[in-house]
Amino acid sequence: MYGDTGRRSRRRHDPGPRRRWAAGWRPVAVIAAVVIGLGGLTWLAVALLHRSPTPTSGAGRSSAPGTVSQAGPKSPPVRVCGNEAVLGGGPSSPPQGAVRVPAGDNSGIDWTRPQTTYWFAPGAHFLGPGQFTQIQPGAGAKFIGAPGAVLDGRHENYYAFTGNAPNVTISYLTVRNFGVRGGNSNQGVVNHDSASGWTIDHSTLTRNAGAGTMLGSRNTLSYDCLKNNEQYGFNAFSEAGPAHLVLDHNEIVGNNTYNWEKHVEGCGCTGGGKFWDVNGADVTDNWVHGNHSVGLWADTNNRGFKIAGNYIEGNESTGLIYEISYNALVEHNTFARNGLVDGPTNPGFPTSAIYVSESGSDSRVPGKYGGTFSITRNTFINNWGGVVLWENADRFCGSPANTSSGDCTLVNSQKVTVNSCNRSNIDQSVFFNECRWKTQNVLVTHNVFDFNPAQIGRSCTALNSCGFQGLFSQYGSYPSWSPYKGTVVEKHITFDQNNRFVANTYNGPWRFMVHAQGNTVTWPTWRAQPYGQDSGSTMDSGGAAAG
Repeated sequence: MYGDTGRRSRRRHDPGPRRRWAAGWRPVAVIAAVVIGLGGLTWLAVALLHRSPTPTSGAGRSSAPGTVSQAGPKSPPVRVCGNEAVLGGGPSSPPQGAVRVPAGDNSGIDWTRPQTTYWFAPGAHFLGPGQFTQIQPGAGAKFIGAPGAVLDGRHENYYAFTGNAPNVTISYLTVRNFGVRGGNSNQGVVNHDSASGWTIDHSTLTRNAGAGTMLGSRNTLSYDCLKNNEQYGFNAFSEAGPAHLVLDHNEIVGNNTYNWEKHVEGCGCTGGGKFWDVNGADVTDNWVHGNHSVGLWADTNNRGFKIAGNYIEGNESTGLIYEISYNALVEHNTFARNGLVDGPTNPGFPTSAIYVSESGSDSRVPGKYGGTFSITRNTFINNWGGVVLWENADRFCGSPANTSSGDCTLVNSQKVTVNSCNRSNIDQSVFFNECRWKTQNVLVTHNVFDFNPAQIGRSCTALNSCGFQGLFSQYGSYPSWSPYKGTVVEKHITFDQNNRFVANTYNGPWRFMVHAQGNTVTWPTWRAQPYGQDSGSTMDSGGAAAG
């Protein structure tokens, strides 16, 4: 119950925001810039089979090659928050052998017993006074809520579930009001120490400081409501890097209520959920909407991601960021009205529905999707922008412009490290090639891009970079010893790194930024040589103009 687990801060190198230059400006000054299961319990098995709604996200998945209709789901695949059909299926009486936890003051409960089931009676539960009064489970423990069971931190307790015990399960429980306003930075109130093998299902994590939950290796989130937490709905991070995550049929909504970017300028630490150095994740059939920042953000050396069947809508910034990471499949998702808050504030750099930043596929990184980074058969509806593929010329391992300063690439030889990517070595071929995260081998194909500026608002104009697809870098300028200064990276991302838009359907007056930031071209120029993009694609501009 009392321990020092919660006292250890969650230290990490959060990247700053993507610092962007005005369109067409090539900086020459020296500036640092970075674009930045409850086994054996019959009642649970029945609940999972009969209470969880049937996924609806398969629309379009059987489309024949060369055809595109509704590529992503037509509506959210799941509605969890406030849905008693999903959240209210816990047992109304204690399962056999379970410890009964009455409503009220639970400070006298021994939470440390391994392989023990704890059943929370209906009503509000409190852990007792003290910042670090918390539940430290035993290995394999299960925490099950009856209908109406709530674990409430009353903004007195910082964390709800902590410690390193593996294989803990939390089901049908509401966890709310842990931490104090503006606290728990980059920490989570559930699974605070990112222990392995945790399952959190059919639960609500809401109004907590920091993140609703941390995620460690082999963690599963399913049929959960992650709502209105001050920083993230979830934060996938551990010292060794989490592996093999599953996030399936969750609703992730309204997070970053504290507006962390305002309080800690440049922290890059907000969103519906954040992934950091994750080796393998299946992110499927979730509804990610209304978050006060990015929807989903994979940041720094993530790899082997499948992001499929999700409905990502109405997030104030980009719907999905995949940043200095590798090897992913993004398919059959719907992106609707993302970036409409942040987009108008950032002219000169298109705020997109999907933003791929120094990321792509590389077969030298073990795991799935090493050949092609596919963005395929997704539907885009009136987002501020479409897909932007970007590579920051000044960002590389060892550069002062790399805000993930303690990290290096995953494709490096034994010689290539943070310390060896320096001014003495960077011109040598192995360092020149392997010290960079690269946007490469990205295929954007068979997607539907719908864009009607009139339905977005008066601020949706070309001058505000609304309605763009992008494949570009910027003029390299920093540091002084960088071998990537000038147009080196602009040329590589555009012509040499196998990045292709192919066989897409465009509806509306789309524009295209290519090669250099600020270089806006028309549809015929985008498709013609030397760019040669979107072969086999169609565009119906509808006679409209973006302004």
